[in-house]
Amino acid sequence: MILTPESSGTLSSLFYGKKTKILIMKQSFISFLCIFFISLFLVTAGCTQNQTGVASPAPEKMGVAPQVTYTSNETLVAFVESAVAYEKANGRERALAEFNNKNGSFIREELYIYAYGFNGTTLAHPVNPESVGKLREGANGVFVKEMSAVIKNGSGYYRFVYINPAHNNTLESKLGYGIPINEDWWLGSGVYEGPMNPAATGEGKNGE
Repeated sequence: MILTPESSGTLSSLFYGKKTKILIMKQSFISFLCIFFISLFLVTAGCTQNQTGVASPAPEKMGVAPQVTYTSNETLVAFVESAVAYEKANGRERALAEFNNKNGSFIREELYIYAYGFNGTTLAHPVNPESVGKLREGANGVFVKEMSAVIKNGSGYYRFVYINPAHNNTLESKLGYGIPINEDWWLGSGVYEGPMNPAATGEGKNGE
C-alpha cells in the first residue's frame, strides 16, 4: 500500500481522534472514581454519626446523698424548759403522766422528756416505759448518777454516747440537758450530735 499525503493525514486524524477519546474516557473514569469515593466517605461518616448517637447512653446523674440534720442546742433547752413550765402549771403527777405518754405533747421526733429522782429512780421515760419505777443499772445507772451530779445545783449539760434508732442504731454522741425541779427529782432531754467511735474517744456506751 502506498501512502499518499492525503492518506497520511487521514491516519493521523484517526490516531489523534482515538487518543483523544481514550483521554476523555480516562478522565471520565477518574472523575467517576473520585465521586464514588467521596460519596462512600460521606455515607460512611453519616452512618457512623448516627450509630454513635444511638449507642452512646446519656451520662448518669450522680446521686446526692441526703444531708443529715441534727436538732440545735437552743431547741433542746427550749424543749426542756417547756416541760418544766408544764410541771409548774399542772403539778408533778399530771406532768409525769404526760411525759410518759408515747402519744403526748412531749415527744417531738428525737426529743422526749425523761425524769429521774436524785436517788436514781426512773420517774418518766416514754421510750423505755419498763424502766419507770426502777433504779437504772449498768451504763444507764452511770448516766443517771453523773447527770444528776451535774444538775444538782442548777441546769446543765452532760455528753454521753448512745444508739440512735433513727439512724439504724448507729452509736452517736448525744448531748443531754437537765433542770432540777426540786431537791427530789429532775427532768431532761437530749439531742444527737453525730456518729462517734467509742474506741477512738475513750467514751463508754452510756444510756438514759
